[in-house]
Amino acid sequence: MKVVTELPVWAAPMAGGPSTVALVVAAARAGGLGFLAGGYKTPDVLAAQIAEAGASGVAYGVNLFAPNPIGIERADFVAYADVLRPEADRYGITLGDEPRNADDDGWDAKLQLLLAARVPVVSFTFGLPEAEAVRALQEVGSVVAQTVTTHGEAVAAADLGADLLIVQAPAAGGHSATFTPEQPLEAVELPELVSSVRQVVALPIVAAGGIASSGDTAAALKAGARTVMVGTALLRTQESGASEPHKAALIDPQFSETALTRAFTGRPARGLRNYFINQYEGSAPLGYPAIHHLTSPLRKAATAANDTTLIHLWAGTGYQAARAEPAATALKRLAPS
Repeated sequence: MKVVTELPVWAAPMAGGPSTVALVVAAARAGGLGFLAGGYKTPDVLAAQIAEAGASGVAYGVNLFAPNPIGIERADFVAYADVLRPEADRYGITLGDEPRNADDDGWDAKLQLLLAARVPVVSFTFGLPEAEAVRALQEVGSVVAQTVTTHGEAVAAADLGADLLIVQAPAAGGHSATFTPEQPLEAVELPELVSSVRQVVALPIVAAGGIASSGDTAAALKAGARTVMVGTALLRTQESGASEPHKAALIDPQFSETALTRAFTGRPARGLRNYFINQYEGSAPLGYPAIHHLTSPLRKAATAANDTTLIHLWAGTGYQAARAEPAATALKRLAPS
């Protein structure tokens, strides 16, 4: 494995704010590895974070969303906007009426940024990058990691030339990395998924999804993973950039379970079950990133108002393991004894 860390617990990239530079640096100094989340940031903001992480002197990774849009017809987009209008009206927000199907999240600019910065580890989510991009990153010394959710995706990533796999189970919080979001996610436990991937691909594996205890980590390692990656368990740490409403919701007894939903972004993601999921999941179409952009102003307004009924409270099934503590403490707590 080209990336060897003392601690077999890494910090996952969490787009939208939770993955701060401080969190990434803390993960490295604890003996693991942390990832900046490139998704939803402008190239300039990502460049500043890369510079800050690089100046710290620690190894780090950067994650990008590989372009894999889910197109949506305008009529379906408008119909969902009409369903959401009462919530938007409550906050004085005007919802768009044209889907942004072509948004690639600044892919080319961000890729060039990573090449220029010679980022130690680069990971991809949502789909496969072009083979030329993988080779270019490897030529400048980057280790390329591909997030996969099935053994079929793992084979495709290996064929592409990835250096390691991040194997994500459906228990993971936030967006599923699935290449085929239109298909239901297979219900599989992380150790079983790691084992099945291990049988068909020889690449090193980082296991992710539902890690909430040292026992979970041990089980993933026993199944064949070299290390694990955690996200939800770090949301309440001192270095986390998660919003205060999000942090509070993780320990609020009114939220008693998580659910997979496409209601917020048009792509399957796991979060705490709240009013928005219950009310709109049945009406929500597939359509990413169009639905993400549609609901984004509403979610931002709700966050500012501390209205957790309308916020995407991303969380994995092990969310109750999230504690208010230093990130290093959380990571070391999850390491096998």
